[in-house]
Amino acid sequence: MEKMEHTILEDQKGDRIDKIISTLDEEWSRTQVQQWIKDGDILVNGQKVKTNYKCALNDQIEIIIPDPEELDAIPEEMDLDIYFEDKDVLVVNKPSGMVVHPAPGHLTGTLVNGLMAHCKDLSGINGVLRPGIVHRIDKDTSGLLMVAKNDMAHEKLVNQLVAKSVTRKYRAIVHGVITHDAGTIDAPLGRDPKNRQAMTVVDNGKNAVTHFNVIERFKDFTFVECQLETGRTHQIRVHMKYIGYPLAGDPKYGPKKTLDFDGQALHAGVLGFDHPRTNEYIEFEAPLPENFQQLLEQLRNNH
Repeated sequence: MEKMEHTILEDQKGDRIDKIISTLDEEWSRTQVQQWIKDGDILVNGQKVKTNYKCALNDQIEIIIPDPEELDAIPEEMDLDIYFEDKDVLVVNKPSGMVVHPAPGHLTGTLVNGLMAHCKDLSGINGVLRPGIVHRIDKDTSGLLMVAKNDMAHEKLVNQLVAKSVTRKYRAIVHGVITHDAGTIDAPLGRDPKNRQAMTVVDNGKNAVTHFNVIERFKDFTFVECQLETGRTHQIRVHMKYIGYPLAGDPKYGPKKTLDFDGQALHAGVLGFDHPRTNEYIEFEAPLPENFQQLLEQLRNNH
């Protein structure tokens, strides 16, 4: 059992408790949060509340996260966008809105469910709910992921991530106009002490480095390419906010007044790594999703 606390902020006052809590972690569904409230696992100022309770500024929220159930992921037939596959590794283009792996309360519709139906052999290193998963991208981020089909491949791919030899390039739209053409953000990341389900720059955090290049500037936004040197949770989203250019559409780290987009405008477009068996470098590129391209066209027209 894990506990976390959250203090209601200015931009959250007046919102329903179930809505606020479900935005603290991308893997918590609103239905699951409502059940926690009914079970008394979520308290406001030490008291039980109803699911439609409207929060006030500085309300103290205590969340008791139940221990995960031992559950198996269930295979589900899906139309996966697979870029590469052999007996060791698979590269898939994940759509925005899809969670990578199941979690208690969110056991279906994930990428892992689809992978299990597509191929019967996935590495078991990360357990029954994360078979084959070497790294992940956030629910509302689209783009390329490598998946290990056996434990040998899993270990070699993880070693490449640790050695920072995997190529990972993302395209993003950020608030504000970045005046310089390129930059590097070297700022350690850790849990936000005010909100344990968010990350922030902290002195004692884990080393995190993001390189970025400006692709195109608009009136109030910038289209950038970000290359990860490390792969911390929410790294690009937190780093770009840290330098004053939060991602457009980001419900957790961005401003409330933002572009009309389902989640953050972030796409993992390029993925390259050494094949775990042949050691040959292979690289893949996935084009921007249609809604991302449409958003860019709107910005160009407004500009």
